[in-house]
Amino acid sequence: MEVLRMYLSRVRIPEPTNRIYKQECCISFDTPKSEGGLFVDMNTFLAFGKDYVGWNFEKTGNPVYLHIKQTKKAISEDRPLKKPTLLAIGIDGGFDNQEPEYDETYSIVILPDYTTLPFPSVSLPEKVRLAVDGILIAEGAERKEQIASWTADKKQISEYALTLKQIDNAVIIPPSGWKCAKCDKTENLWLNLTDGMILCGRKLWDGSGGNNHAIDHYNETHYPLAVKLGTITSDLEGADVFSYPEDESVTDPLLAEHLAFFGIDFSSLQKTEMTTAEKELDQNTNFDWNRIQESGQEVEPLYGPGYTGLVNLGNSCYLAATMQVIFSTHSFCSRYYKNQNLKMAFDNAPADPTVDLNMQLTKLANGLLSGKYSVPAVQNDNVDSSPTDKQEGIRPRMFKAVIAASHPEFSTMRQQDALEFFLHLIEQVERIHSGNPNLDPSRSFKFGIEERLQCPSGKVAYNKRNDYILSLNIPLDKATNKKELEEFQKLKAKKDAEGEKLSSEEIVRPRVPLSDCLNSFSSPEDVQGFYSTALKTRTTAIKTAGLTSFPDYLVLHMRKFVMEAGWVPKKLDVYIDVDDIIDISHMRSKGLQPSEELLPEDGPGGQEEAVKVLANEDIVSQLAGMGFNHLHCQKAAINTSNVGVEEAMNWLLSHMDDPDIDAPINKESGNNDVDPSKIATLVSFGFEEEIAKKALKASGGDIEKATDWIFNPPASSGPTDMDATSSSGPTTVDPTLPDGNGKYRLIGLVSHIGTNTQCGHYVAHVYKEGRWVIFNDDKVGVSKDPPKDMAYLYFYERIQT
Repeated sequence: MEVLRMYLSRVRIPEPTNRIYKQECCISFDTPKSEGGLFVDMNTFLAFGKDYVGWNFEKTGNPVYLHIKQTKKAISEDRPLKKPTLLAIGIDGGFDNQEPEYDETYSIVILPDYTTLPFPSVSLPEKVRLAVDGILIAEGAERKEQIASWTADKKQISEYALTLKQIDNAVIIPPSGWKCAKCDKTENLWLNLTDGMILCGRKLWDGSGGNNHAIDHYNETHYPLAVKLGTITSDLEGADVFSYPEDESVTDPLLAEHLAFFGIDFSSLQKTEMTTAEKELDQNTNFDWNRIQESGQEVEPLYGPGYTGLVNLGNSCYLAATMQVIFSTHSFCSRYYKNQNLKMAFDNAPADPTVDLNMQLTKLANGLLSGKYSVPAVQNDNVDSSPTDKQEGIRPRMFKAVIAASHPEFSTMRQQDALEFFLHLIEQVERIHSGNPNLDPSRSFKFGIEERLQCPSGKVAYNKRNDYILSLNIPLDKATNKKELEEFQKLKAKKDAEGEKLSSEEIVRPRVPLSDCLNSFSSPEDVQGFYSTALKTRTTAIKTAGLTSFPDYLVLHMRKFVMEAGWVPKKLDVYIDVDDIIDISHMRSKGLQPSEELLPEDGPGGQEEAVKVLANEDIVSQLAGMGFNHLHCQKAAINTSNVGVEEAMNWLLSHMDDPDIDAPINKESGNNDVDPSKIATLVSFGFEEEIAKKALKASGGDIEKATDWIFNPPASSGPTDMDATSSSGPTTVDPTLPDGNGKYRLIGLVSHIGTNTQCGHYVAHVYKEGRWVIFNDDKVGVSKDPPKDMAYLYFYERIQT
């Protein structure tokens, strides 16, 4: 006890604003359930596993720790299942995932001798007792983030409810026996609160649901609010009210009055339908994971180093699938596992290692690759349960928190695009290695692209940029099963005419070779509105593209969104015939040839003419006809060189959240004055003066943004000042980029199930030790039939010769 009194100055009583970690070690995936329990530093409130608490003592000198150990209880067989009422976990009304209950014991441990004192104990100093009570009562930082992310947004009061004008049609709504006024649907019915029409809800993507009559009625009348019949009870807060103009479920504070207008006595009604939120809950609760396994077959489970599953934190499968493939590459495996151990990362981390990306990547790498946590899960019915085919896995909570800190979408529990996450991860990894690029594992994905533009004068210009993914269009005209597709279209037309549905076995999808997708990247394209400095006018140029370097790992992204009838973007239902080994040597850019003449540099006034923006009005009008902002449509056309509607649509969908998307075009390109002092600053960094000028113009005079622009120039070759100038000569490969031969072997897939990238589920397949392995969150096993023709992202590794 005297030893403890000596260190009272190193003990802090937690305040409400302190982040307290008591559920997981900050440098490993040890928890209070682990064999050695968890040690909470009573000064910093960081937690450490048994093997790592000594490191913290060496680094900080903090000697006093609260030791937490959890031991599993036996669970009663008649423990009732609780049905969730909130899209939340860990709070009243949220999901009960039937985890086992634990007995929790505590003690005070003093390092370096690991002197142990019992808790609770009246003999402990009051400061220590208060500090421990504060730690135990406080919500853990890990759980706080989890609950905040999971809890569904509270419904807002609709502005339309307060001013709703109801039409007296002498309509009286009976207490039951409802039917859609325009079809025979008797379920999923909505009462329009303006005119009393009862109509069916929306048709779902799988053909279920209603016939869209309620939404069609709104489009015709603009009557804003509807309530779902069957959700109205004496507790009006549970009624499902939907606002069509706000496009979300809302609260109607005057609902009782609005219902009484149609003779509805809500106090006597019984609930017979799920609300929209409950349907979402039901889908989360009852999602059948077996449906996304390969043909529903049993998968042989795998355990050990490199076969650790990642527990789904709630729509985190995009992260899990991406990271499983990333840590199967030599570059990331070497950087964060083989060449840097946990001790090195912890010693180099700041005071709070939970916010250090390098530390959390190293922690995740060790969790995935060491095999320490790749063990069979134990069934939760009693203490002596036998193992299951499912893994315990690891929960990447701290990694997700730190990688999402600079991205508001990834910090939520909503589903995200795996491609966007991959690019965000690479960007963050590159950022933390800016001072030591030789250690940067993201370089293994980086490559150069060169675009060649030839105007009718015969003269050429070259533009260069770097990228991490090769995004490929899918040329449906290259489908190899055209005859089968023609027969399918005839069958589909016949079934549609007869009012019958096609079975899944009857559906025929186009099959397009990957080689044709790769060829489409390099094939010539017309670029309209190109300003030629040779002809001193705008004209149509021919653009081709090639790679100036071949990365160690080539990531192919399949563009599966196309324009269909009515100019509506749809997910392309297509198979890609993929070879395990590809050769892209033919895609290497040749650079300026001896027989080619570069477009001349701009003369006086030429630069000003070149930067005048001119969007193709046909493209703009078609995009605007889909409901997009006219200015945004102009920018989309400009930034895709007026190539076509589909390219402009792809650009528009991926740049809707750009901070300058609403900036006037003339403001972007009209002012060519550049502060000479800023040019001098960039020149002092080692950049050429002309490059510095262009970068400052493109970034509005912001030096930091200009620096980013130089290293990562815009992907587009639209009619900007870059188009009007020639390159400095023959292709020069950036010496910092990896390069080698063009032969690659397929090593990983990220596949997506769902109608778009923001919903559904992601699964990874990785080629390891001579076999394909499926990573489906915390399920890891031998893959019998990897979906090579259905992947969203393909990861290829260059074959070393």
